[in-house]
Amino acid sequence: MTTRKDVLEAAERIAPYVRDTPLFAADPGEGGCELHFKAEFLQHTGSFKPRGSFNRLLTAREAGELDPRVGVVCASGGNAGLAASYAASALGVPATVFVPATAPAMKVAKLRTLGAEVHQVGEQYAEAFEAAQRHVAETGAAFVHAYDQPAVAAGAGTIALEILRDLPEVTHIVVAVGGGGLFAGIAAVAAEHGVHVIAVEPEKAPTLHEALRAGRPVDVGVSGIAADSLGAKRIGEIAFAGAQQSPITSVLVSDDAIIAARQALWDQRRVVVEHGAATALAGVLSGQSGIGSTDKVAVVLCGANTDPGDLAGGHR
Repeated sequence: MTTRKDVLEAAERIAPYVRDTPLFAADPGEGGCELHFKAEFLQHTGSFKPRGSFNRLLTAREAGELDPRVGVVCASGGNAGLAASYAASALGVPATVFVPATAPAMKVAKLRTLGAEVHQVGEQYAEAFEAAQRHVAETGAAFVHAYDQPAVAAGAGTIALEILRDLPEVTHIVVAVGGGGLFAGIAAVAAEHGVHVIAVEPEKAPTLHEALRAGRPVDVGVSGIAADSLGAKRIGEIAFAGAQQSPITSVLVSDDAIIAARQALWDQRRVVVEHGAATALAGVLSGQSGIGSTDKVAVVLCGANTDPGDLAGGHR
């Protein structure tokens, strides 16, 4: 399980490589509480993921496990792949990324722009993941997991340290959950500061919610508007362990609620985020979170890799 010590070490390690993103206040009374937004969509590559990727690669380098000839490998056509490629480029090592053949051409092109060698394998993420594992076995490349890896979760948890520094009186941190790396890192810090974590998931991708109900990680069906970034079929072991050790509230939200929250961020403050990021805010606006009017709440807006063309009133 990820610990606060792991996160503190990660913060020192990755500080030269990541952005310390701002925390800004919502309008008074918005969300029925004192609401703040952690602008992690301003991070390198447009999501929180470089925090974990840098921590993973830097710890591998410290341990002598990062061979500069073969570099790193990742299985992801989304934010994790972009982050691993960016981190590899910054550290001067090659990156190989395996994606399904169905990965959007725009994301594949962006990976290549970052210098990654991209291999399209199979129709599903699982096939790309298996190919990445074979590549690791054959070459000795350092594998960067999208979420279920200690160093990756610890790197993501540095967001909580920044929130606590900027808003010491925070009572709740709200985070969207897919595979759970971001949740695991934040929960590790929050638990030791008496901060309650609200874990929000789409109704159509309820990995953590179903794991808590079953008492163990289980496979779930994945679909819906936020599946591109919150589309893990099973919660990670690290996240599940963290959920069992920390006081959390698990909230499910509909696609309509996610779409409305994303639109509200655009309408009220001209912030463009992906549906996965808007999921966290939807959890607050749903009224299911148990947040009270005197609570001080930080919502992590975790990414902005999205097409803004479907925002009403947006640029087309």
